[in-house]
Amino acid sequence: MVAVGDIGVCGEENDEATAELVVGDSRATVLVLGDNVYNEGLKEEYESCYAPAWGRFKDRTRPVPGNHEYLHFPDAAGYFDYFGDAAGRRGLGYYSFDLGAWHLIALNSNCDAELVGGCGAGSAQERWLRGDLRSSGKGCTLAYWHHPRFSSGTAHGSDERTAAFWQALYDAGADVVLGGHEHNYQRFAPQAPSGEVDEERGLREFVVGTGGATPVGLGEELPATEIQNTGTFGILRLTLFEGAYDWEFEPAAGVEFTDHGSGRCH
Repeated sequence: MVAVGDIGVCGEENDEATAELVVGDSRATVLVLGDNVYNEGLKEEYESCYAPAWGRFKDRTRPVPGNHEYLHFPDAAGYFDYFGDAAGRRGLGYYSFDLGAWHLIALNSNCDAELVGGCGAGSAQERWLRGDLRSSGKGCTLAYWHHPRFSSGTAHGSDERTAAFWQALYDAGADVVLGGHEHNYQRFAPQAPSGEVDEERGLREFVVGTGGATPVGLGEELPATEIQNTGTFGILRLTLFEGAYDWEFEPAAGVEFTDHGSGRCH
């Protein structure tokens, strides 16, 4: 599986460089983590600025929307028009599916969008999430959405609106969370909902806003920060096993920064 967000910018070539990292792996499921195309997520932008590079993987892409998908239309119409059924129920944008021994959950962190109806405890999406977690028979769980719960990025920082997502996933013993929004790369140790390191039950978060948009800065590391980098375009490659996972941040050609490691499911 590969994952990245903040991708297509009209007139730029960085998204093409990151797409080239995926071309050689025809089996990989592709998770795009929001702000998939700039600037307003219009279907025309998807077709002219996203499709030439990342549209090659559309038939195996499982997306989530970012804030830019909502800039022009309050219902993210361009996003849902382009991805169709792969984006989940129209207007809601959250769904789940199984991949091997893993259960994957795509969430919509555009909490203020009218049709989404919020992200907090008791919201329709949070209740759906808890129900979905209860019904999953898989031993490992990964969730992904656009706005990272924890981030040291200087553009946005941590987003408390998704705290109820983290709590629900923590309560269910989930394992990995992916996000974008900050145009940089961050990896954290497993964290409790408080943000403190919790190796026994915590969720490991990756921020992968490195798909092609202009990089942004990083501030002071958070308590659970393990590594962070800005200025490197690339993708996160995840290999999912029964009870475990490997990760590798793969940079675009000509760049040296990388990151790799492994973890086990709870």
